[in-house]
Amino acid sequence: MTETLPLFPLGTVLLPGASLPLHIFEPRYRQLTVDLVTGVLPDRQFGVVAIREGWAMGTDNVASLRDVGCSALLREARRLNDGRFDIVTRGEQRFRLLSVDHRSAPYLVGEVEWLPDSPTPSPVEEVLPLMADSARAAHQRYCAAAWHQEDWAPPPAETTHDLLSYLLAGDCLLALEDRQRLLEETSAARRLRLVRKMLHREAGILDALHAVPVPLAEFGHVPHPN
Repeated sequence: MTETLPLFPLGTVLLPGASLPLHIFEPRYRQLTVDLVTGVLPDRQFGVVAIREGWAMGTDNVASLRDVGCSALLREARRLNDGRFDIVTRGEQRFRLLSVDHRSAPYLVGEVEWLPDSPTPSPVEEVLPLMADSARAAHQRYCAAAWHQEDWAPPPAETTHDLLSYLLAGDCLLALEDRQRLLEETSAARRLRLVRKMLHREAGILDALHAVPVPLAEFGHVPHPN
């Protein structure tokens, strides 16, 4: 089954379970926020899709959009005096983008299909706890190198294996390509391996440079001065 979902293209990747604050200033996305808040769009959900690096997002340039995105739940919205909004969202479900409609609304609307995880084979499922512990250790190493001790906390112990990799990556400054790869991976076991590798790699860079390298893609949704 497919569904329609309003789309918000961004220069970053939203992961399930991750929080994403946004400053809304463009008129079409102000209207999107109004429609979400007033219930014109049900369930307060929209889709976040990353823009391919090196591409510009014009009205008709749907080729710049990634094929896999993540739905966002609008949790808070504060309207400013000039009509802009500060909102807080949380990543929910992954989807595959099938087509884009740029005529029926001021903002893009996508036809999407939800993208569930593939089943984990029994032999792999038995070692998932060990893989999760290894990924958590990589996360601890990264955060110890990147942040002050009081500025981070591990995901709760009860976090499921399918969600853990997203939460581990959520508070780390990974490049857009890394985050997109995690989003597109449909195996919980492979995601845990991927995030462990990525965080060990980044921790090694931090140890060598004594600095936190900020990916250029992270500047894609810096609040606009207007």
